[in-house]
Amino acid sequence: MPHHGNEEEHNASAGHDRQGSSQEPVIRDNRKVDPVTGQARHPEGGHAEGSTAPQDAQGGSAQDSDGDALAQAEEILNGVEVPAAESVAQGVPAGSSSAEAAELKNDLLRLQAEYVNYRKRVERDRAVAGEMAVIGVLNSLLPVLDDVDAARQHGDLADGPFAAIATKLENALKTYGLERIADTGVEFDPTIHEALIQQPGEDIEVDTVSQVLRSGYKSGDRVLRAAQVIVAVPA
Repeated sequence: MPHHGNEEEHNASAGHDRQGSSQEPVIRDNRKVDPVTGQARHPEGGHAEGSTAPQDAQGGSAQDSDGDALAQAEEILNGVEVPAAESVAQGVPAGSSSAEAAELKNDLLRLQAEYVNYRKRVERDRAVAGEMAVIGVLNSLLPVLDDVDAARQHGDLADGPFAAIATKLENALKTYGLERIADTGVEFDPTIHEALIQQPGEDIEVDTVSQVLRSGYKSGDRVLRAAQVIVAVPA
């Protein structure tokens, strides 16, 4: 008895073979190195792990371009002549003679001296400018102090709030070096006294200030205003 099942299976397989033979052949590239990029491939045909560098317009990776740039930079740096460390530290070009070194040293010392003098001059000018500013303020307040002195002599500042304000003003000006010239019984000094009246005095051997008509003021060694006085002279 014939086996129809086997014949059917044989016919099906033969038909499948004829159908497969009619398809186009498949070509697989199993090379381990990509001929375009030069990168290693996976066995499946992909790139190796970590080789995710972007491709440039010419098929090469950006990392290759960076490597070429670094190599060029290194070549340029290697071609630059660096002076010896000892010459750089001393500021003397390599191969210079001792005379040139001495000249450079003298120039350096001269520049240093000029800088020191310049710094001292700037500090001195700054101090003078500050002193002149203080003196300007003190001079502008001398008329106010004259009014305070006159009010005190007339008894208007014996007590009360204005007396306290006047005292605070005088103490504040003392902190800026303001000193009053108003002593009597002292030897006459033409640098701080202005003699308005002279009269004979008793029991004196030198010209002496007997009375102060208007107080004088000074700041440090600078006399802002001489005191107007009456001078007693030996008889």
